[in-house]
Amino acid sequence: MEAIKLPSKSQKSCSFKASFFNHCMNRNHFYPSLVLLGIAAPLAAQEQCLAPLEAFNTETLANEKEIVVKANNVEIQQDTIARFKGKVEISNQSARINAEHAIIDKDAQLLSASENIRYADKQIQVDSKNVTLDLSSNSLKLDSTEYRLRQLSGRGAADTIELNEDVGLKLLDVSFSSCPANAEDWRIQASSIELKPGELWGTAKHTRFYVKDIPVLYLPYFSFPVTELRQTGLLFPNISSSDSTGLAYEQPYYWNILPNLDATISPRLMSKRGVQLKTEVRYLTKQHSGEVNLEYLNNDNDSVTDKTRYFYRLMHQGELNNAWSISADMNGLSDDNYIVDLGSDFYNRADTHLFKTFGVSYHGDDLYFSARFRDFEIIGDHPSSYRALPEMKLNYELLDSEHLSLNIDSELTYFDNDDADVPKATRLHIAPTLTFPFRTSWAEFLAETSLLQTFYYQDNIDNSPQLDRNAERTLGRVRLYGAMSLEREISWFGDDAIQTLEPKFQYHYTSYQDQNNIGLYDTTRLLNDVVGLFRGQEFTGLDRISDTNQIALGVTSRVLDSNNKEQLSISLGQIFYFDDNQVLEANKEDNRSALAAELDWRISRRWFAQSEVQVSSKNQKIERSNISLEYRLSDDKLLQINHRYVRDLSGDKIDQMGLTATWPISSEWHWVGRYYRDLNLHRTTESYAGVQYESCCWAMQLVWQRHLTNRLDVLGNQSFNEYDSGINFRFVFKGMGSGSSSRKLLNEGLYGYRRPYFLSN
Repeated sequence: MEAIKLPSKSQKSCSFKASFFNHCMNRNHFYPSLVLLGIAAPLAAQEQCLAPLEAFNTETLANEKEIVVKANNVEIQQDTIARFKGKVEISNQSARINAEHAIIDKDAQLLSASENIRYADKQIQVDSKNVTLDLSSNSLKLDSTEYRLRQLSGRGAADTIELNEDVGLKLLDVSFSSCPANAEDWRIQASSIELKPGELWGTAKHTRFYVKDIPVLYLPYFSFPVTELRQTGLLFPNISSSDSTGLAYEQPYYWNILPNLDATISPRLMSKRGVQLKTEVRYLTKQHSGEVNLEYLNNDNDSVTDKTRYFYRLMHQGELNNAWSISADMNGLSDDNYIVDLGSDFYNRADTHLFKTFGVSYHGDDLYFSARFRDFEIIGDHPSSYRALPEMKLNYELLDSEHLSLNIDSELTYFDNDDADVPKATRLHIAPTLTFPFRTSWAEFLAETSLLQTFYYQDNIDNSPQLDRNAERTLGRVRLYGAMSLEREISWFGDDAIQTLEPKFQYHYTSYQDQNNIGLYDTTRLLNDVVGLFRGQEFTGLDRISDTNQIALGVTSRVLDSNNKEQLSISLGQIFYFDDNQVLEANKEDNRSALAAELDWRISRRWFAQSEVQVSSKNQKIERSNISLEYRLSDDKLLQINHRYVRDLSGDKIDQMGLTATWPISSEWHWVGRYYRDLNLHRTTESYAGVQYESCCWAMQLVWQRHLTNRLDVLGNQSFNEYDSGINFRFVFKGMGSGSSSRKLLNEGLYGYRRPYFLSN
């Protein structure tokens, strides 16, 4: 095969042709799917239903600033006309044209190719009947084209594609669809699309949207952005129905304000309640990012007391410099039943507190400092929580060596409360800790001693005579921790495997001091699982530090197959108390804690079991348990049954059974369901069923659910006897800002689903 390098003028022209064509492809100029309605987001990668194109081979392309023509036969007439025949290949550094025939006319400044023409680069592949390149005007014309997008599922045709350095890109009688050619469920057709050089907007004329062969939308003329930025326009609507809202239609509109600023405005029409406006604003700078959400319902037609209803949310993360950073999480709503009645994308109907926090922090090599202002929006009739205004922490590492470290942890917090009758307090806590670590590849030992010094100034204590205005507490703490990891080779159901034995212990001693003169500001009792047995602290916060003289013993054993994949993990642990607790809030009835056990077992390739159990050492009854059994054939084929039990949770007994399942009916139909029942109260707490049809180019979801509303009355008391039922419908054309939708349905349908923590695929 012969190869000829074109003269410099042809090199310039062809180089213009290829680079401009690539420029248009990279910036989505040629994607008619983005033309209709200015779809807001770039095309998302999705499952390929069209036969995937071969990867574009760049190894045989020409060098930079060079055009190379190869052919089986070459004829040159008087150095003015060159004819190429048989497997003609014209390439530059980024693209390639293949044809059977090509002619270069030096006098007419024309390059033309015919028969089996294919243009290809990294983004697109175009088949055409004729290609003409006018070297004098730097224009390229392709006739009767069919194109395929290489990285996305998209295809279409254009009667003519014209590229010109001055005029730009023009497509005549162009179509686009993400469906295969023999199953075109939808397509977009336009008489012309024009993109001019240097312009930020393109124009389309006589655009029609077809479902099957039925036109459903016509736009005689409109303009659209042609940059890589997200594009302003309508998103797919959400249609739903429920007892609370009635029939609801939500239509999101995306507004691409700036490259680093956008908004989504979603009017929501509800037959029972009226029109709600939902807005989301996102911003991004080099050092800051955040999101602002505002939902507003001016006049609720279905509420007598709460006519004007709203919800707001602000999330912000930022860096002031390499060491200083700030964060904010602010939430609020108009009334306690807002989430129950209108729903929320950020909270659920069981939540009782909404965060209101702002913080600043410093990270140095040896020093960490943070200051947070922490408040809450309380939902329902719950005790008013203490606000930390502010909470400042300073951690300083004085020494850090292989076998010795010295840290000082300190905290200064002011606690305030909306309730005028409860105490307020300022707390200062300082805790230097000296640690002696020793680690090897198979063992770890840690000796640690701390001095815990806490000072309180308590105000508004007239109604709490047991509290002191000035209180001081000094405690000593010693902790000894040791762990080993031993291995041996075993046979596991006939296969080679490794079994580990991982014992660990912790001795924990904390001195005693009477703390009844200190209020409870951020302190609650902790629950112990196997991991929690080794915390050494029975409370959150610092208002109560229990005296301890105890040892915690635990052991974990794992079975690893020849691929180092975990087949079994079982853990046991218990605390043994040498002395009774003198801190009243930590008082216990036995000299041992409940026996905690955890099990994660890969029974077979498809079956998994997981359990967490705590058994009382006093009466040998189960105090808490969480057990699940799962059959998993693949990521979208699973069945799980689970049971949750708590003997006493704030005076209530929890005894619930749940069933979760997802399974494809066929290659296009899929269903997801979950069902939870309260065995103690003999009633269903939640049921959910969803079915989805998903083809290569469109998807439909239909979801039905019924659940307890947890609605609050005027006194803030929650009702646990009312149900809300609803239906939700979604429809998307894939390739128009939406990818595969099955994962979203799967995640929503598997709400509450939990895979075994230790086992992995």
